[in-house]
Amino acid sequence: MPPELKTAVSKLLAYCRAEAWAGHDPYDALNSELFKAIPLLDSRFPRLALTQVLKRSPVDVRRLALVPKTQNPKAMALFLSALLQFPNDLAPDREDLIRYMIDRLTALRSPGTAHWAWGYSFPWQGRSILVPSGAPNLVCTTFVGEALFRAHEQPAVDQKDAERCLSMAVGAAEYILQDLYWTDGAKVGFSYPMPGLRGETHNANLLAAALFCRLYRETGEKKFLEPALRAARQAVEKQRPDGSWLYGEHSSQRWIDNFHTGYNLGALRSMGRSLETEEFEPSVRRGFEFYRTHFFRQDSAPKYFHDRVYPLDIHCVAQSILTLLEFRDLDPGNVELAHSVFDWAMNHMWDERGFFYYRKLRLCTIRTSYMRWSQAWMLLALSSLLNESGEAINIQGKSPQQSAIAGSSVTVSA
Repeated sequence: MPPELKTAVSKLLAYCRAEAWAGHDPYDALNSELFKAIPLLDSRFPRLALTQVLKRSPVDVRRLALVPKTQNPKAMALFLSALLQFPNDLAPDREDLIRYMIDRLTALRSPGTAHWAWGYSFPWQGRSILVPSGAPNLVCTTFVGEALFRAHEQPAVDQKDAERCLSMAVGAAEYILQDLYWTDGAKVGFSYPMPGLRGETHNANLLAAALFCRLYRETGEKKFLEPALRAARQAVEKQRPDGSWLYGEHSSQRWIDNFHTGYNLGALRSMGRSLETEEFEPSVRRGFEFYRTHFFRQDSAPKYFHDRVYPLDIHCVAQSILTLLEFRDLDPGNVELAHSVFDWAMNHMWDERGFFYYRKLRLCTIRTSYMRWSQAWMLLALSSLLNESGEAINIQGKSPQQSAIAGSSVTVSA
């Protein structure tokens, strides 16, 4: 176990605890009390402008703008997923922390919803709509649902809490099925970021499909299977010949980036495990080959976009580590590269106070600490790397995960 990795995980955990798991976010500008006090600014263009100014500023002015630190449900889900694989010597009270995260997710559910659902702790202005603070959205809800499923399966979680986690995860899937799933002839999808919106955002559709397949595996509820398979097969059809995916099919979504590609690959692999099928493996292999080839510099710095160097973003660092570890069966150099990505981050984006910076640009580094975007993701990535470092992995053969997939010849139909 590399000592510098263990030290970084310990300091990052201590930092997050000291901050009470709350912090700022790249998109939380509209939480500003000053902004709220000026009604004339409460329209689309001022909201977009303020968000971009605070997000891009190399100097964090959120204190001056009276933007409060908040606990974000997605961050709490990431913290929960990280703690579920934490070694006890780094967190002797790990079980108490896991219970705390479950309690907070219970308390942070979106208000006024019939089922369990979660949204971000700030309002955010999209290209055409304003999403209110706490409004449930697909991506946030899927990440919480996945974390709750993991908690339900872990022996570190007592039976009562495990049952509560399963109940909330099932409720989240019911919300997605009943309120967000749509069909239009041969096309299907899940509304994002608000109910009623119909678009093809591939990572959102695949994350929902993966959650549905996990629920199908756990409960045998067949009503979740057909929507999941239709959405996944549609996304596979939209995969480009080089193995990549555009973020989405709308004219404003024509880019290819690191972490959303990682989401797509992870979701398809998760579906394969849940359904014990190899149907999506050819797509996964093409997609990972593109990922491995296009998203890393020679010095192991993970790129945000496939076709340009900057920005170098901490979320991409975290997702790169997670994706490389997830697909270590596809390339014997993945684990070594994941450690190299960690080394690069420690050299270029680590603050000795115990947190990671947001971004490196061509001319400067944005040293702002963001709890959801940066610290929660990095705690999950580093706990996964730490967990991998403590295991004996035969990189010449297949990982247990790949063996489970390769050993199956199930053909799923719906």
